[in-house]
Amino acid sequence: MTPTGWMRWLLLGQGLALVQQIAAAATLTVGVLGLEDDVRYQPRRLEHNYPGQPAGRPLDAAALAADESAIEVEAVGHKLVVKSFIAANAADLPKALAQMKAAKVQYLLLDLPDADLKTVLASAPAALGPALLFNIGSGADELRGAGCAANLLHTYPSEAMRSDALAQYLAARSWNQALVLYGPRLQDKLQLDAFMRSAKRYGIKIGQSIAYKLSNDPRERDLGNVRLLTKDKGHDVVVVIDSDGEFARNVPYNTQWPRPVLGSNGLVAMAWHPQWDLNGGPQLSRRFMRAAHRPMTGQDWAAWAAVKAVVGVLTENPKSTVPQQLLMLRKGEVFVDGFKGPRLSFRAWDGQLRQPVFLGQADGVAAVAPFDGVMHPTEVLDTLGFDEKESPCKARP
Repeated sequence: MTPTGWMRWLLLGQGLALVQQIAAAATLTVGVLGLEDDVRYQPRRLEHNYPGQPAGRPLDAAALAADESAIEVEAVGHKLVVKSFIAANAADLPKALAQMKAAKVQYLLLDLPDADLKTVLASAPAALGPALLFNIGSGADELRGAGCAANLLHTYPSEAMRSDALAQYLAARSWNQALVLYGPRLQDKLQLDAFMRSAKRYGIKIGQSIAYKLSNDPRERDLGNVRLLTKDKGHDVVVVIDSDGEFARNVPYNTQWPRPVLGSNGLVAMAWHPQWDLNGGPQLSRRFMRAAHRPMTGQDWAAWAAVKAVVGVLTENPKSTVPQQLLMLRKGEVFVDGFKGPRLSFRAWDGQLRQPVFLGQADGVAAVAPFDGVMHPTEVLDTLGFDEKESPCKARP
């Protein structure tokens, strides 16, 4: 047989071996759980495209991560399948959990409002059995603190992490006097608490913190007038805290004095920005754009990173059980390439994925936290959010 013929037989043999290997691969299911009536995905909200908020369901991002990693996962004898599970409403969540159990979901990505996420955390262990849970959209510090769960990992950055990023940015530029405008919602209060903690941590002085209110009542119109709310001159920046997004969109360029705006609009702390142009960022953003036909947001990135964490633990130890995989991740033994620069790992004390946080505006990334000069004895990424000695989380696997 000629050399060319031998080469053809060799390639054919390798191809058949790969087909057999894929056919024999053990299928593992990643479930993405959401609510049909989730207010974050109402068409009007999506049309407004508020900075830092979801622009669409994260299923495409999870599927993208699985597709990118297919050969890598199949090489160790596994196959990842991503499935969507959408409950009609919060009352329908037990039915969705039963469907996931029937589908043998071992890895669950939670795309839920905070209250419903807590409900699932309470019932998932009994409903699903051994499973790894990933929070891909909630920044609630409580979920990393007193309300933490041993089997819950967070790929989305916490409110404390994003507030620390903003405060580090202000400190790095010596913009030490801040005027804070905050909204009436519970989520606004939690974000305000996070920023106040970060401001104290990094030496940012809050001259005034003023509650705003959007109202159609003529008697309350001044409570939403940005120029009136920012009339005092003694501040370097305006920090706007608006979990809804509607008020914050009108703050930049409407302040009484020429001041930068940060927080929920202007310069926003986020997990991902589609214009990030380093560390393979453009390639990831383009792949997602082709798959989902919209730019990648921080919530999308968190879903993608969660599946990448699953891939990492499977390739590190293909025969490991789910409890063993949880321990490997929580101990920081498995790293994730998040296309942000440094290798990313989970914190042992609260299950949070340590990661850089982007400070972005409409056209791109202005800065990346943590900043030069911010010190930590072991890991500078742990200057963002609650460090081990500060964490009230007591749940460990």
